Amino acid sequence: MTPLRFILVGMGARSRVWRRVLKERPDCRLVGLVETDPVRLAEAVMETPGAVKGFSLDEVAAGVEADVVLLCTPPGGRHSQVAAACAAGLGILAEKPLADTLADAESHVATATAARIPLAVGLNFRYLAVTQALKALFSPDRLGPPEFGRFTYERWRDGRLPHLNKYPMSMKQPMLWEQSIHHFDLMRFVYGVEPIHISARTFNPSWSMYEGNANVSALITFTGGLEVTYQGTWASNWQRMGFEWRTECRQGIALQEEMFGALGYALRDDPELTPVRLPESEPWVDDARGLLSDFVRHFREGMPLPCPGTDHLNSLRMVEACIRSSEGEGVVSLCEQEG
Repeated sequence: MTPLRFILVGMGARSRVWRRVLKERPDCRLVGLVETDPVRLAEAVMETPGAVKGFSLDEVAAGVEADVVLLCTPPGGRHSQVAAACAAGLGILAEKPLADTLADAESHVATATAARIPLAVGLNFRYLAVTQALKALFSPDRLGPPEFGRFTYERWRDGRLPHLNKYPMSMKQPMLWEQSIHHFDLMRFVYGVEPIHISARTFNPSWSMYEGNANVSALITFTGGLEVTYQGTWASNWQRMGFEWRTECRQGIALQEEMFGALGYALRDDPELTPVRLPESEPWVDDARGLLSDFVRHFREGMPLPCPGTDHLNSLRMVEACIRSSEGEGVVSLCEQEG
């Protein structure tokens, strides 16, 4: 069987993971590389012999036969990339978020839909072993349906580190668009519900290195009456990561105490948490492998497209609602946004 042929656009931090997992699979082949920085492009070419290189997607797509465009570019200004992929008849797998405004993301989805191009978003956290195990805890024969929860994420993200992308430093809402989008998507995915109302506040502490707001506090109401209190920051003034996702259910609680693990549960009268055993995994890599596997199966076997852009819009609407609420609109209805 002919391998699925990929053109990788953008040679930043995430591209290294994708180059690695694509190279591992005999049913995938990296045939094109696009990057505006000649130094980054040269480094990637050395690791990918035989790939066609160029400074634009139009240029590379015209010079090589391919099936898929993998966008590892900053979320802002992707119009030309989406248009070029659709014009060339290439499927799209884009790093999250799809765009840095809801309007642009809706435009990208509409462009792909009109061209009948599959558009998926790299929501790799859905494929973490801890995410899959947490979702399974809410079955009726275990903890039962969740009714309220608390999600806290506290991180000192030093955006000056060389292995991190630099564009979040100048974003208006870096925490929301680059990190909270993962958390909001996880809530929707794990709980199996959709947001109805959001009240939020975003702000920046005096020591933040980010131009835009690095702190987010929100109260989110989901379908079925589920309420989640959310706090996220990239400007925690301690280098040790703080993560806790606690969910209260009919029969007990689920508690995730680390971003990639430390999952446990307890029934109401249990004296201690019961830990959930998780398989060994490499964060960022194994979850990318899982996403890529489902993406390839869509093309090879006709399986549902993982993390479609149409679904991703529902998480982006949560980001937009937080911004609107923080700017003075109070409680924002997601139903109104869709209308």
